[in-house]
Amino acid sequence: MYRKLIYFFIISFFLFSCSKKEPKINTETNNLEKSFEIYNEAVKALDEGQYYYASNKFLEAENILPKVEFSAKASLMSSYCLYLINFYPEAEEGLERFIRKYPADKNITYAYYLLVIIYYEQILDESKDITPLLVSKKKIKDFLERYPNTEYALDLKFKTDLINNQLAAKELYVAKYYIETKKWIPAINRLKIIIKDYDETVFIEEALHRLVEVYYMIGLEDEAKSTAALLGYNYNSSEWYQQSYKLLNKDYKIPKKTNTKKDKDTGIIKRTIKKILG
Repeated sequence: MYRKLIYFFIISFFLFSCSKKEPKINTETNNLEKSFEIYNEAVKALDEGQYYYASNKFLEAENILPKVEFSAKASLMSSYCLYLINFYPEAEEGLERFIRKYPADKNITYAYYLLVIIYYEQILDESKDITPLLVSKKKIKDFLERYPNTEYALDLKFKTDLINNQLAAKELYVAKYYIETKKWIPAINRLKIIIKDYDETVFIEEALHRLVEVYYMIGLEDEAKSTAALLGYNYNSSEWYQQSYKLLNKDYKIPKKTNTKKDKDTGIIKRTIKKILG
């Protein structure tokens, strides 16, 4: 009797449990459809220029997409949308999270590249603080050391040249201020920085000429002549050399400028960059 009672309770338990179960629904399929529906909604918002909304939708899709590579892509797209609307701190935070969470993802190089671009686009002009310039230059240097042969390397090398030009412009801006206020030693030091560290920038010629000017003003004619000779040796067709030559040779007349055709096709740089960025 006791054994029968136990069997009764066991059978009743299973019958009761089964009766409580609702008809089986393929929740996995439903979740899959929902996740891609949200992802497609994000893509549509991106195409329509609703970048902030798209970013949130990509983030929502990331949490429920079934595969890691899908989630990683959604995460990256979310940060990209924030970048498009210049939400730099938020985009930076999202990219750093992506790098931590998906270090083996196939788009990890692009994530690092976009992070560098965010720093680069926050560069200020030469009359302001140069910290963003220095930070951006360091980020680019780190990227090129890590990914020297990637499709993004050419673009970042080009941007390094632009940064160096801006750093040189900053030094020249300060040097000219010192010249105007007759602070000769600080002016000389700033000009020497350009000559030493930024000799491949477009400001090297003017920096040499300004140094000739300063030396001449303070009576160091031998230094002025040797600097002018250096300028003439390297840039003898330069307008700045003509200015220096006239300074040291009062009877010299600077010839009038004539229109000359530029040999360098700068358009190819822009076309190349566009091709890299897609």
